[in-house]
Amino acid sequence: MARLIVKSPYIKCTGSGNAAGVGGYLRYIGTREHVQKVADDRPPTRKQEQLVAKMLRDFPAVKDLDEYSDYFEHKTKANASALITMALEENWSAVSQMDGYMKYIATRPRAERLGSHGLFGDEDSVDLKEAMAELNSYTGNVWTHIISLHQEDAARLGYDSAQAWRNLIRAHRNDIAAAMKIPPKDFRWYAAFHDEGGHPHIHMMAWSAKPGQAYLTRAGIRQIKSVLTNDIFKQELLHIYEQKSASRDELVRQTRQEMLELIRTMQTGLCDHPEVETLMLQLAQGLETVRGKKSYGYLPKPLKALADQIVDQMERIPAVAQCYEKWLKLQGQVDSYYGGDERKRQKLFQQKEFRAIKNAVIQEAERIRLGEITFEDEDLSAADEPESARYNAVFYCQYRDKIYDTDLPLDERDYAVEQMTTAAQAGNPYAQHLLGKLYRDGTVVIPDAEQARDWFQRAAEQGLNVARYALGKLLLTDDPLVRNIPAGLYWLEQAQQNGSSYAGYRLGKEYLRGEIVPKDVPKALEYLNDSAQRGNQFAQYTLGKLYLLGRVVPQDRRLAERWLKLSAEQGNEYAQFFLDRLDQFRTPSALLAATHLLRQIGSMFHDNSLPKSGPTGIRYTDHKLRQREREKKIALGHKADDHEEYQGPTMSM
Repeated sequence: MARLIVKSPYIKCTGSGNAAGVGGYLRYIGTREHVQKVADDRPPTRKQEQLVAKMLRDFPAVKDLDEYSDYFEHKTKANASALITMALEENWSAVSQMDGYMKYIATRPRAERLGSHGLFGDEDSVDLKEAMAELNSYTGNVWTHIISLHQEDAARLGYDSAQAWRNLIRAHRNDIAAAMKIPPKDFRWYAAFHDEGGHPHIHMMAWSAKPGQAYLTRAGIRQIKSVLTNDIFKQELLHIYEQKSASRDELVRQTRQEMLELIRTMQTGLCDHPEVETLMLQLAQGLETVRGKKSYGYLPKPLKALADQIVDQMERIPAVAQCYEKWLKLQGQVDSYYGGDERKRQKLFQQKEFRAIKNAVIQEAERIRLGEITFEDEDLSAADEPESARYNAVFYCQYRDKIYDTDLPLDERDYAVEQMTTAAQAGNPYAQHLLGKLYRDGTVVIPDAEQARDWFQRAAEQGLNVARYALGKLLLTDDPLVRNIPAGLYWLEQAQQNGSSYAGYRLGKEYLRGEIVPKDVPKALEYLNDSAQRGNQFAQYTLGKLYLLGRVVPQDRRLAERWLKLSAEQGNEYAQFFLDRLDQFRTPSALLAATHLLRQIGSMFHDNSLPKSGPTGIRYTDHKLRQREREKKIALGHKADDHEEYQGPTMSM
C-alpha cells in the first residue's frame, strides 16, 4: 500500500534576526524551484558526489531517507539532487550555520509558485517579507514538518500540485495544532510544495503564537500522519476494504475457528506443569513480603520477573503456543489490510492485549499463599437443575422442546412460550419453573429477574424441589432487584432437606467461603457430606481435596482417596488428576495452578480473537458483548465461578 512519510525536525529560534536562521529557511522553501528532470543515465556531477559524501559524514541519518535508497540503487544526477535537497532540509538547523552548505543553498533555483513565491497558509495570500520578519523575531521552537509521497502515489491520488496540498493542510490545520498541543487560535503555519525527484513533498513550518507552548511527541507525529493519511487515502482505503472484506471475513472465520478449537482444549483440559508449580510456590512465598495491593504494577522487580517467567512457561504449552501464533497471524493480516504498522513478534508476557495474564498469575499465587479453597466445578452446568423424569406430560415436553429449538422460526418459539405461560398461570409448577428459567436466562423472552423470581417462587411454594434450588440461587445474586440472602439460604436449605444434592453442595461452598454467611467449617462439612453421600460428584471431589490439603480439616489420605475415587468414577477429571498424583508429594494447591492459569489464558484468547478496529474506526465489541452477557447471567442467578446454568431441556437426573 502507498504510504505517507512525515518527518518533524524543529529549529530553536533566538529572535536575533539572522537571515540564515528560521526566516532564511522560510524564504528557501518558498522560493526554490523543483529540480529539472534529467535522464536516468546521466551520472551525478563530481560536486554532487562530494556533497553527498560530506552529508553522510555530517548527518549519518541521511541513510534512512527514501531518497538515499533511490540514489544508492541508481546513482543519477536527478536522484543526487533529490537526496541533497531532502538531506539539507531535514537538517536545516545545523546546515544554516555551515558555510559549505549555505553556498550550495544560495545557488538553488526557485519553488513552484502560487504568485511571486510558493508559500501558502491560512490566508489566501502570504507576504513573504512580513512572514520572514515574524519568524526572525520569534523566540520559541518552530517545527519544520516534511510531508511526502512517492511520485506515482501523488499523481494517482491527485497530490501533485500545490493547490491540493494547500486544501489538505487547511482542512486539517486544527488537527495538526492539537497534535502539537497548540490551541487553534494560537496556531501559526506556512507551507510550500516541492515536486522533487521521486518524492513530491511539502515543507510546513508550524509554531505557536505563544513561545514555549507547543510540544510535539512521537505520538503527536503519528497523530498528524494518521489524520492526513486517512484523508489522502480514504477513497483508496474504501476501495481496498471493499475488495478485501470478503477475504478478511473468511480469514477471521477460519482463524477464529482454529483458535476456538485450541481454546476449548485449554478450557477443558488439565495441565500438569511442575516448572510452573515450583515458580508459583516461589511467587507465593515472595508475596509474603509485599504490603498493600497485590497486582503486577505494584510488585518489586524480582517478583515481576518471576510472574513474567511463569507466563513464559505457560506459553510453551503446545495449545497456548499454537493459539498465540494463530492470534498473531490474524492480527497481522488485519493490520496489513488497514495499512497499520507491522506487528512485531513479542513474547506473550510482553503483549499488551494479554497483560491481564500477569495479574491472573499473581492472584493464583496469592490464593496458594492464603490457602484459599477453589471449586473446580465447571462441568456442573451440564447437570444443573435436573427435572424429574416422572413428569412427561405431552403438552409440556412438546412446548418445552420447541422453546429451546433454535432452528424453529421465532414466532413458533414465541407461541410455545405463550402456551407454557397459560399452563403456568393455571398453576402447573413445572411450567412455572420453566418460565422462571426463561426469564432468568433471557431465552426467547426479555430477561427479567423479578419475573424469574416470581415464577420460581410459585413453583417452590408448590413443593417443586428444583424450583426451590433455582430460587435460592437467584436470591443470592448481586442483582439488587432480587437479592435476599436470608431468603436465598432458606430456599436452598428447603431444597437440601428435600433431597437436592446440588443445594447441599452450594450451601457447603457458601459456608466454606464465608463471603455471604459467616465461615462455618463444621456446617460446611455437614452439607458437603450429605451431598456427597447422595452421589454429588462435586461434593465428593471437594471433600477429597479438603482431606488431602489438611488445612480446614485434619489431613486424612484414606478419606481423601475414598472421596476422590467416588468422584472420579463419575467422570470427574480433577478427582482423577489428584488420584494419579497421590504418591508424588506435590503441594495439592500448586498442582492445580497451571490448570487454573491455562483456563484463564483460554478465556483471554477468546476475548481477544477479533480485531479491535477497522479502516473507518469501527470498534469490534464481540468480547464486550460476551462480557455483558456474562454479567447478565451472574445478575440473574449464577455466581461468577460456579457456572451453574441450565443449557438444555434435559429431564433426567
